[in-house]
Amino acid sequence: MPDPTPRPNILFLVPEDMGVQLGCYGDPHARTPNIDHLASEGVRFTQATVPYSVCSPSRACALTGLYPHQNGHIGLATHCFELYRPDTPNIVTHLQAGGYRAGIVGKLHVNPESTFPFDYAAIPQANFKRDTPMSAYIDSAREFWGQGNDQPWYLTVNFPDAHLPFVRTVDGSPANPQNAAEVALPDWVGTESPRLLEETANYYNCISRLDEGIGNLLAALKADGLEEDTLVVFMCDHGPQFPRGKGTVFEGGLRVPLIIRGPGVTAPGSMCDALVSNVDQLPTALHAAGLPIPKELPGRPLQPLLDGESHENWGGYQFAMTTGSFPHNCFIQESFRIGQWKLIWSPAQGHINHIASSYLDSNHIVTVPTRFTDDERAALPPEIEALYKQWENPPEYALYNLDDDPKEWHDLADDPQYAEQLEELIAAHQKFQQETRDPFLDPANRHAYSAEQADYLDCRYKTTPGFKWDYVDAFSKWREQHPAE
Repeated sequence: MPDPTPRPNILFLVPEDMGVQLGCYGDPHARTPNIDHLASEGVRFTQATVPYSVCSPSRACALTGLYPHQNGHIGLATHCFELYRPDTPNIVTHLQAGGYRAGIVGKLHVNPESTFPFDYAAIPQANFKRDTPMSAYIDSAREFWGQGNDQPWYLTVNFPDAHLPFVRTVDGSPANPQNAAEVALPDWVGTESPRLLEETANYYNCISRLDEGIGNLLAALKADGLEEDTLVVFMCDHGPQFPRGKGTVFEGGLRVPLIIRGPGVTAPGSMCDALVSNVDQLPTALHAAGLPIPKELPGRPLQPLLDGESHENWGGYQFAMTTGSFPHNCFIQESFRIGQWKLIWSPAQGHINHIASSYLDSNHIVTVPTRFTDDERAALPPEIEALYKQWENPPEYALYNLDDDPKEWHDLADDPQYAEQLEELIAAHQKFQQETRDPFLDPANRHAYSAEQADYLDCRYKTTPGFKWDYVDAFSKWREQHPAE
């Protein structure tokens, strides 16, 4: 006898390097009719973040449901970072064990790739030059879901837009590209220049092209009769690559769009202000599939938030971290948010923040077109220059009220008026570190990690057969020796 309540298909749509520069999030410059329509049929989350604003660690969090220090992927796969354990349970293995077929279109970028035994894989390259057309992503998705009979499926489609380089047009898309006069930089950058505005215009053109691809993919899903039975989750891997964005623990890098449409959504067109994270994606998928949620996962299924109610009792927190993601950017920071209050912890006092240097120092080995030139930095207003100087040399603790200061321009940590909030956030963060067995809680681990990164500034790990960072085994062993308190 067939199941009277068949389990839904699960479709994740994952763009690259894109924040909330979308029409449905109130951006006046965005041309995103298809994503806006998706939001009108689903629930739009206004406070969604990722735990690490760089590709590999963020994707590892979404796939494993664990924070970076829990799963081990604390840097980029292209720089040999990897999970602690190749047998780490994840969304692929959980859903396959529950009877689902699993597929991926687009890059995975998490090591080791064998940890994720997809039944179907296509377009594994990053495709940053956009040599593979958007239509190939849609064709591959249709090929995957057309192979199954009555078996439910899980598919993640990972798009290359809006990653650098910001390609203006590809195969005539967008048909009417935007120019510098029609856009503005993200407000948290704090400045503009003709050159940066040109880059920003092409960032928006990438978003428009992505929107077109999303529209075509969802149209194909509907044409193939799968729309009503598919849970669609649209969530980016992290924010865009502008100063104080990608790679940082500022909101510009962490905050991303999240839209959920399909079975379980009872208030289409609503929005939700709850604090959520991409570690919630795995519990959400398992809940939709009717499968048990492992108790060790820190996230929660988001289905209770799909009814359009306020859910003031949701509570929760948001954690994020960065290590710089590769040796030349090495700098350890963590952030912890409860309610409107956000703490940033920078334990390496007296050391330059190399992540900031990659955007601010013309001599840094990393060069991206969205960094400041020397002339652009020299032209910064004094109050904005002060922000960037603090980013280069951050205090041990910074405190922000995100309700009053969403751009994180006003550090309140030294204001006696907010001493109580600062103490509470520090205590809550340290408790979180203990409960999740964060190796960076231990100064010895921080020092050993930073020293090893400094030793490999020549990048010889890329040509060393079988290379493995020491932290993979050392942190795993430390976590075993330090049970949660």
